[in-house]
Amino acid sequence: MRKLINFLACFLFLTLSFQAGAADTKNYTLGAGDKVRVTVFGEPYLSGEFTVNANGTVSLPLIDPVLVAGKTLSQTEALIRERLAAGFISDPKVSVDIMQYRPFFIMGEVKNPGSFPYVADMTVLHAVAIAGGYTPRASQSKIVLQRGDQEDMPVKSSTPVLPGDVITVKERFF
Repeated sequence: MRKLINFLACFLFLTLSFQAGAADTKNYTLGAGDKVRVTVFGEPYLSGEFTVNANGTVSLPLIDPVLVAGKTLSQTEALIRERLAAGFISDPKVSVDIMQYRPFFIMGEVKNPGSFPYVADMTVLHAVAIAGGYTPRASQSKIVLQRGDQEDMPVKSSTPVLPGDVITVKERFF
């Protein structure tokens, strides 16, 4: 039975992973742990994959670290374009894409609590499945979420999960 549950959880995870490209990245704001691809057209040495570090910056060649935490992809493109245009490249063309979202975290009464890769369109139920399902002591109606400054928000199994969210499944009392 345990092998079947693990197989189903892995299948669900892989199925959702293929949908990662369908995420709405237009309004998504970057944060520590996100991995981005920066492309400066015509400048292969300035292009590459970069990870947003703990203080919310990315370090690119030629320019000082760029604070991108809390910025959308288009805002990040504009910041990098502005920095490169300030003495290095005339009229740079910059593109920023998300390669990998920062992980989400799940703890409490799930079989495998921890940090897991985020996939697009994830709900609390998907997160629980990725974590191996509920334990026998889990209260499926007492799940809380921490998102940024908002703590202990009660949620349902259909509540969307975002990168960096912390989900806690509470214990039920008989």
